[in-house]
Amino acid sequence: MAPSYETLRDENLDEEDFDYDEVDVSDLKEKYEVQLEQGYDTFVVIDGLPEVTEEQKPKLVKFLLKKLNTVGKTSEDAIFMPFGDHGKSLRFAFVEYSSPAEAAAAVRQLDYSPLDKKHTLRVNKLTDIDRYGREGRIDEEYTPPTIEPFQEKEHLRSFMADPSGRGRDQFVMYRGDTVGVFWNNEKDQPENIVDRPHWTETFVQWSPMGTYLTSVHQQGVQLWGGASWTRIRRFAHPFVNLVAFSPNENYLVTWSNRPISIPDEGHPQLSIDDDGKNYVIWDIETGKPIRSFAQQDTPAGPDGEAKKPAKFPWPAFKWSADDKYVARLNQGTSISVYELPRMNLLDKTTVKLDGVVDFDWAPATVKREGVKEYEQLFCFWTPEIGSNPARVGLMSIPSKQVVRSLNLFSVSDAKLHWQSEGAYLCVKVDRHSKSKKSQATTLEIFRIKEKGVPVEVVDTIKDTVINFAWEPKGDRFVTITTTEPVGATAVPPKTSVAFFCPEKAKGNAVGNFKHLRTLEKKNSNAIYWSPKGRFVVVATVHNTQSSDLDFYDLDFEGEKPESDKDLTANLQLMNTADHYGVTDVEWDPSGRYVATWASAWKHAMENGYHIYDFRGEQLREEPIEKFKQWAWRPRPATLLSKEEQKQIRKNLREYSRIFEQEDAERISSADVAVVQERRRLLEDWYNWREVVEEEVAEERAELGLPADPVEELLKAKTAEVAPNGEEQVIEEIMEEVLEETEEIVN
Repeated sequence: MAPSYETLRDENLDEEDFDYDEVDVSDLKEKYEVQLEQGYDTFVVIDGLPEVTEEQKPKLVKFLLKKLNTVGKTSEDAIFMPFGDHGKSLRFAFVEYSSPAEAAAAVRQLDYSPLDKKHTLRVNKLTDIDRYGREGRIDEEYTPPTIEPFQEKEHLRSFMADPSGRGRDQFVMYRGDTVGVFWNNEKDQPENIVDRPHWTETFVQWSPMGTYLTSVHQQGVQLWGGASWTRIRRFAHPFVNLVAFSPNENYLVTWSNRPISIPDEGHPQLSIDDDGKNYVIWDIETGKPIRSFAQQDTPAGPDGEAKKPAKFPWPAFKWSADDKYVARLNQGTSISVYELPRMNLLDKTTVKLDGVVDFDWAPATVKREGVKEYEQLFCFWTPEIGSNPARVGLMSIPSKQVVRSLNLFSVSDAKLHWQSEGAYLCVKVDRHSKSKKSQATTLEIFRIKEKGVPVEVVDTIKDTVINFAWEPKGDRFVTITTTEPVGATAVPPKTSVAFFCPEKAKGNAVGNFKHLRTLEKKNSNAIYWSPKGRFVVVATVHNTQSSDLDFYDLDFEGEKPESDKDLTANLQLMNTADHYGVTDVEWDPSGRYVATWASAWKHAMENGYHIYDFRGEQLREEPIEKFKQWAWRPRPATLLSKEEQKQIRKNLREYSRIFEQEDAERISSADVAVVQERRRLLEDWYNWREVVEEEVAEERAELGLPADPVEELLKAKTAEVAPNGEEQVIEEIMEEVLEETEEIVN
């Protein structure tokens, strides 16, 4: 057991009265002496307490215990509160917990926590105070801190102001060992902004709103930004493998498959509490770790052996839309929801859900009909256990109220798909027959904004859905289905692409979802919607036999078929392209351009990228050896209201004329620039030739050679000088046939 506070004070008595030279007590000291790191690491120091008298102390201690016991086990006897000569407390106390882990949890969870409206607690380890405050570490005389002169920082969103005035987007390319950031110039060569060799060791990643560019190294993660691309933050997580940002760029999660090992001499950012952990959650603003977590053990199966997960769960920590909560799945048992910024477990307990397989937060704060206070939502699903059916549920946080649940039967698997604004949730349910030999898919669509959250079932799909995607900011979706079993095959199976949209309804209501069209016998396996909606690319990726790119418009302005009159879409195939070996497809944030690339991480054949416009016309193709990665720079959400955006769409034709005129002027000015450059090069050539001719003439004069040797040779050839000095004229007779006639004689 750890020493009591009385023992602690006795150990600090002055030992000058003992003469250890006369008696050898080294063996006793080694056996009984309490080591600082082993004996005092159960103690914490609580600062920021109110000033009380001896009579008020019991009341304060009882009030304090309620908060202290939320993270561990302690008691009144384990709290020592020093008093001054004036008879009042000194506003701090020593607290002993039952284990070092509880003391560490108190520091992590109670530091900066409010005791009441006027007092905020500061919690530190006793060993830390001794380590940093011992004699020699603190000057006896007060030295005022040095205030550095103000230095204006670069605007981290300066990329939103394109110097050309054309509203171009940026992208990053990782090829070979070099990482570069460029402006998109459509058909022309991209304009380089910065190019650095060995900028990253594994990959690069943009933050969700494009503020930071992340580089990943063996020592940790670095964030870069601003006009000069300086390093903004460094997060020293050794051997980091993956990173994930919170939606509003307030926090960062890093993961390494190697547990953290804190050396004896310490770590610049992590503490001994982080030793053995795999995940670290960081505060981006301060650059400090908030909390770390170890890798979870795989839950045991029915036979008692650990089941191998089908896929590594990433992100392991999922964020609410407002960055106030982050949650982690405890496979098969519960969901742990943590509050930010202190990372304490919400209500000090997990959300118990037997058998839970997956969950996902709503990507936006949803305004539900009939609800006054809008909370964050997440959905979850649990499989069939015994006679209990599978279940899909919607839970509101922080109240932990289940606002809607749905029971399902004969379920093989389920996938959760939120619409970008949280207006709809589609649960793709793969159902098996009683014999479990055949499988089909149904779509359970939750209408989140409507009162009571009604669920609409789309059960017209007879095949297995292998891909599903909502239209961003819209209410249409695309599916890809196959009749053959899903899995690795030598030849990818044929697929069908189906489009769905709501029926027309009165007012602002959204009608029932109806099937629009199905395209059979395709090889497509991926769906990429424009971030602005309306346009979609249906592609074939990671396929050695096919690499089709189909560009569709769901609001085609041409004539609408009679069968689609009551539907809210008019489908039209705009173009078809082919990019051999394509591995990835990504729209730019404006929805004007699509980039496709073949990554050397996947194969070594014809690596490089293509750029298309939204209609599918290829603008640029560039093969690049060892091309690895392309990523468009995201943009933050628009500051315009919905009414202002609606007004812009209404007057889009007027804006289009201005843009078309600017494009024509830019192209013509580019042509003029090319002509001027060619004239300049020709003038340089003439000047150089004139200088060389002068130098040659001088050299020939020095050597006594004729200034023009060609002219001298011609004279010698055409005119020979007679012996008496007279010129000799030579006449030559030239015979020329003027006309020739052929006559045949019998």
